[in-house]
Amino acid sequence: MAEPSPARRPVPLIESELYFLIARYLSAGPCRRAAQVLVQELEQYQLLPKRLDWEGNEHNRSYEELVLSNKHVAPDHLLQICQRIGPMLDKEIPPSISRVTSLLGAGRQSLLRTAKDCRHTVWKGSAFAALHRGRPPEMPVNYGSPPNLVEIHRGKQLTGCSTFSTAFPGTMYQHIKMHRRILGHLSAVYCVAFDRTGHRIFTGSDDCLVKIWSTHNGRLLSTLRGHSAEISDMAVNYENTMIAAGSCDKIIRVWCLRTCAPVAVLQGHTGSITSLQFSPMAKGSQRYMVSTGADGTVCFWQWELESLKFSPRPLKFTEKPRPGVQMLCSSFSVGGMFLATGSTDHVIRMYFLGFEAPEKIAELESHNDKVDSIQFCNNGDRFLSGSRDGTARIWRFEQLEWRSILLDMATRISGDLSSEEERFMKPKVTMIAWNQNDSIVVTAVNDHVLKVWNSYTGQLLHNLLGHADEVFVLETHPFDSRIMLSAGHDGSIFIWDITKGTKMKHYFNMIEGQGHGAVFDCKFSQDGQHFACTDSHGHLLIFGFGCSKPYEKIPDQMFFHTDYRPLIRDSNNYVLDEQTQQAPHLMPPPFLVDVDGNPHPTKFQRLVPGRENSADEHLVPQLGYVATSDGEVIEQIISLQTNDNGERSPESSVLDGMIRQLQQQQDQRMGAGQDPVSSGLPNGEETPRRGFRRLSLDIQSPPNIGLRRSGQVEGVRQMHQNAPRSQIATERDLQAWKRRVVVPEVPLGVFRKLEHFRIEKGEEERNLYIIGRKRKTLQLSQKSDSVVSMSQSRQRTCRRKYPSYGRRNLEQIEISSGNESSSSIRHRFFI
Repeated sequence: MAEPSPARRPVPLIESELYFLIARYLSAGPCRRAAQVLVQELEQYQLLPKRLDWEGNEHNRSYEELVLSNKHVAPDHLLQICQRIGPMLDKEIPPSISRVTSLLGAGRQSLLRTAKDCRHTVWKGSAFAALHRGRPPEMPVNYGSPPNLVEIHRGKQLTGCSTFSTAFPGTMYQHIKMHRRILGHLSAVYCVAFDRTGHRIFTGSDDCLVKIWSTHNGRLLSTLRGHSAEISDMAVNYENTMIAAGSCDKIIRVWCLRTCAPVAVLQGHTGSITSLQFSPMAKGSQRYMVSTGADGTVCFWQWELESLKFSPRPLKFTEKPRPGVQMLCSSFSVGGMFLATGSTDHVIRMYFLGFEAPEKIAELESHNDKVDSIQFCNNGDRFLSGSRDGTARIWRFEQLEWRSILLDMATRISGDLSSEEERFMKPKVTMIAWNQNDSIVVTAVNDHVLKVWNSYTGQLLHNLLGHADEVFVLETHPFDSRIMLSAGHDGSIFIWDITKGTKMKHYFNMIEGQGHGAVFDCKFSQDGQHFACTDSHGHLLIFGFGCSKPYEKIPDQMFFHTDYRPLIRDSNNYVLDEQTQQAPHLMPPPFLVDVDGNPHPTKFQRLVPGRENSADEHLVPQLGYVATSDGEVIEQIISLQTNDNGERSPESSVLDGMIRQLQQQQDQRMGAGQDPVSSGLPNGEETPRRGFRRLSLDIQSPPNIGLRRSGQVEGVRQMHQNAPRSQIATERDLQAWKRRVVVPEVPLGVFRKLEHFRIEKGEEERNLYIIGRKRKTLQLSQKSDSVVSMSQSRQRTCRRKYPSYGRRNLEQIEISSGNESSSSIRHRFFI
């Protein structure tokens, strides 16, 4: 008897479509017979989607008709749907284990989960004090709002331990806010840095100035003048005593951070300075600073730790295999023994500083385009390189060879929803960074995506989406390995949790009336409490935790009235202020003005170092009319307000007279041939600056260049009696100025601990290289011995075969074979 046909029921459209997709998927796989049986039964029971005519009547269709009418449906259409459901659901309701998708999952991994199924759990205070197998409890994934820090620290007091992730939850970074945005430069600011204490911020701008700011209240403390072109890079030495700035004027200037006095003017490049680094190497009193230039050279500048004296000529490596090659970037290893540089000729060059002098040890040619970003890791011998060829490489030093793991920016995560246009765009790496514990590397790509990679396996972990333009800033947190900061030309600043691939904080740099400002550089302070950013409009942005009240006491625009005054230069490129003929660091405290040169009110003038305790009448500047280089007459600050008759008080006249008399006596002694070093000048200054001091001492009275209060045109030489009082540095001013400390020292205990760490790491790197080199030499010597023994055995066979050969012929054979072996050895030994 035939089987009774099952009772027919109306099949929903989505169910009939699912039947069709199952049959379509089976027809292209190994289960072809099962697909045929399924198709027969679907047609028999009329379970396939039906066709509607123009009157709304349904008509059955065969499987073949459905395939022909749905050519856009591929055999793996059902599989693609299943693959895309998981990532889309993960964004709405996060699973217990991210990026693990299963059609058979249960609970929080189920594809049918709802928000109700994933209720948040909340612990009581006692749960934080419980130890699980001797360890602090791990927070469950479905924990609700961040736990109370009071309860966490109470549990830590009871148990004696806690995990970093619970003591410092990632949500804490949502409380970072912008304390102040300050306009301090007239051009874009591409460089920002903190000193080693985190109490000072340095900015280097296209307006040729380097400025020093207070981290905790935003005060402008000093301006370092001297460069004649854009500032391209800055570096602070590890002792926190000097700052070096490289510029497009091909010169490196080094200043003392205590007094802002110039330490050195280094002229070794014939092109713009592209990168500047102080070596972490801390053995002995010899230190190195490295600079790379657009002239294709790498310069090693040696300097003394105690005297801060730089060698006038660097050890220079000219890496120019063809015209137009430029050195672009550099990075030191944590111990300072290895230096890696990137260039436009696609080559990474490695240098070793463990011997008497730096030497080049390797040339790595794995990239196919210019290498414009390079960075060593924080705790090992690995480094990361990024190239415009769309790849990054993680390099590791093994057996005297640098071996790499390839990171291809074209790699996609499963379920990636990028558009077809983005898929066919040629990727380029714009910036790279390590996280603090070196387990993760982050690369910024020109499609505005940040890619997070496992640094040991090269696996792509996350794509961080949010930027709308290219990203050139990646900055890791100084101690929290979860946190990374990114910023770009779209004006956005993001704080990411790179372990989870989530966004913690977003700030958009919108400037009122000017649109958004592209962010060019960002840095974290040493304690992680602040970070500073600079933008395309000349602003400094200070972010941090806590209260912003100290920053409310400063104006929005902060310039010194002497910032852009012309300078005169000597043959060594040291500078003097043209108007006063004084070194910029010896000039009296300047006035604080806005971007148009208008002086700020008296309450703001007390923010200038050296004017904190000045009387009110000394805080009001005198304005005068001066002529610019273009012939335009403008109003600017020329001096303090004085008496209407221009008369000085009797006390100051007597004091100035005594100082002038002592100065004349000292000049006469110097003219008699006495050593000028005993003139009580700042410590640690070099010979070229002594020449400048002699120039200022030859002028028996203070500066002779000034402006009459009647408004005479600038540049007319006048008598000292008519010079502005605010531009004359008295002996009392100079003595007070010498005692100032612009940048504080690193606490001795902290400094010794960090120095010891760098010394230990340097010894590890030196031993790693020397032991590897000895092994390599031993292997090569064994190979050469085997080559010699083979040649000798060949000679014996030749003697047996050809007894007519004379001794001279045999010697010629030996010499030729020996030359061959030695040349092959030299070829193999090149590193």
